[in-house]
Amino acid sequence: MISAGDFRNGITIEWDNNIYQIIEFQHVKPGKGAAFVRTKLKNIKNGGVVEKTFRPTEKCPQARIDRKDMQYLYSDGDLFYFMDNENYEQVALNRDTVGDALKFVKENEVCKLCSHNGNVYSVEPPLFVELKITDTEPGFKGDTATGASKPAVVETGATVYVPLFVNQDDTIKIDTRTGEYLSRA
Repeated sequence: MISAGDFRNGITIEWDNNIYQIIEFQHVKPGKGAAFVRTKLKNIKNGGVVEKTFRPTEKCPQARIDRKDMQYLYSDGDLFYFMDNENYEQVALNRDTVGDALKFVKENEVCKLCSHNGNVYSVEPPLFVELKITDTEPGFKGDTATGASKPAVVETGATVYVPLFVNQDDTIKIDTRTGEYLSRA
């Protein structure tokens, strides 16, 4: 059990027969009346976000989330296949479960599958990936005074905004949480 006064971002709780992850929380102590905790909760099964206020002494059970490293093998239509590298067991997930998580992930890379009671609800890609640029416009010399950027398509098909000096066939490092260019590899 965890009390509302101990809430932190990223903690998962069981509340109202669902599993929620705390996205945001704020301890509020008004000048008049009792203190309370204002939270934004994300339902991990359907992705819906709700706002709820708790009394600081209110308790809820903390949900146990299992994160397992699995290798992304390939996609076949709306199914994405992952393999456990320890026992070579394969798992197929549908597009709704995966979402945009594999936007920057190549085949054979290792991802984390998050599950609750054996049901996988999301895929966490590696924090940083290195991808090759397959298509971008050439940059012009001397056109860097404004810190401008241009769109570039990487080998997974995703579009990233890169500085003008980055060329086609360059390998770049990308932050998968934000989709931002970090550096050339």
